[in-house]
Amino acid sequence: MGKYFGTDGFRGEANVNLTVEHAYKVGRFLGWYFGKDHKAQIVIGKDTRRSSYMFEYSLVAGLTASGADAFLLHVTTTPSVAYVVRTDEFDCGIMISASHNPFYDNGIKLIDGNGQKMDASIEAQIEAYIDGEIPEIPFAHRENIGRTVDFVAGRNRYIGYLISIPTRSYKNWKVGLDCSNGSSSSIAKSVFDALGAKTYVINNTPDGTNINNECGSTHIEYLQRYVKENHLDVGFAYDGDADRCIAVDEHGNVINGDLILYVCGKYLKEKGQLNGDTIVTTVMSNIGLYKACDREGIRYEQTAVGDKYVCENMQANGYSLGGEQSGHIIFSRYASTGDGILTSLMIMEVLTRQKTTLGTLAGEVKIYPQLLKNVRVADKKTARENPAMQAEVAKVAEALGADGRILVRESGTEPLIRVMVEAADDSLCEKYVDQVIDVMKQEDLVLEG
Repeated sequence: MGKYFGTDGFRGEANVNLTVEHAYKVGRFLGWYFGKDHKAQIVIGKDTRRSSYMFEYSLVAGLTASGADAFLLHVTTTPSVAYVVRTDEFDCGIMISASHNPFYDNGIKLIDGNGQKMDASIEAQIEAYIDGEIPEIPFAHRENIGRTVDFVAGRNRYIGYLISIPTRSYKNWKVGLDCSNGSSSSIAKSVFDALGAKTYVINNTPDGTNINNECGSTHIEYLQRYVKENHLDVGFAYDGDADRCIAVDEHGNVINGDLILYVCGKYLKEKGQLNGDTIVTTVMSNIGLYKACDREGIRYEQTAVGDKYVCENMQANGYSLGGEQSGHIIFSRYASTGDGILTSLMIMEVLTRQKTTLGTLAGEVKIYPQLLKNVRVADKKTARENPAMQAEVAKVAEALGADGRILVRESGTEPLIRVMVEAADDSLCEKYVDQVIDVMKQEDLVLEG
């Protein structure tokens, strides 16, 4: 991770630690970097946060001042930006979003010409430019100044692409969608309607400040209740920029990323479409997923937390399915990054093909209780490498044995250490997580408040 760019872009509170000056300099650098030997063309999307317009204009000013043309998708999803970059051969893409964060945060996600997250070496150069560590970039002049192009047609083509993927009609299926008052509000319903579903939608009236506010994939309880009250067949909840999806079955039970990986992985394996008979997970995936995969003859690999690392592993090894417990799921046959709406279509493909319910399919997995607590610290590296804490973690791991596990890791975006335990029951999870945190407090590693 760099000074500004974490595992999922440059993120912070708008006009506090992510400012219009930052956005302008990001635009200036990208316009210059990709325009050294031709006129750069860069596409921009944004979510529904109030500050997204402000950052869009700042990025456009920087890009055009450096000579690049800026193509505006307007309010759209992160996966749609990745799709458009890849299919229309743009130099790169920019998504303005802080994903599942509250409305007052925002972020700048950079996407390379292959529709994947930007290489860290380029992000490091941008950081150096922001901090004045490299020479000033020249301005474009006269006819070389860039222009701004309305490119809503690109988003519409992405919608058409999604509609073209399913092989079965959704007629007679009652589907609930929670759009998180975010980017999917302008896309998801039209896709499901076009496929014949009877679509029920909540949280699809963004006002600039209600994105992720007690809705979407991080507040799944609202969709759970909605599915049960309306007797729906299935429900899908997206986050602010719709690169993740959490599902709800016909009984209102949560179907998280691990269960989605199992349901879709088993289906693809049966069809001979699961490359290497392998799924790619992160270290946060539940031990119950792995036990179910062992039973079905599905192999699995683990990466660090972050869909960026899942994608890198999939690309390096030619795997077709991977993702995170949080709902970032990558189907490499159809997309180069996690795509929440695509994920919901893939789940529907399994349901319509097998003529069964999501609850029945996901019920084959026994999920182990899992508890994660975030601990605010002054220095993540110092806390993680503390000998007393490491000794306590080893002690807990030995006590859990093969019936559980402990994972201690740094947050990629905040000054937090995350302590996670899986065990046979909730009381053991609580006991062992608190044991580790108590040692951290004794070692004066924890910031109170």
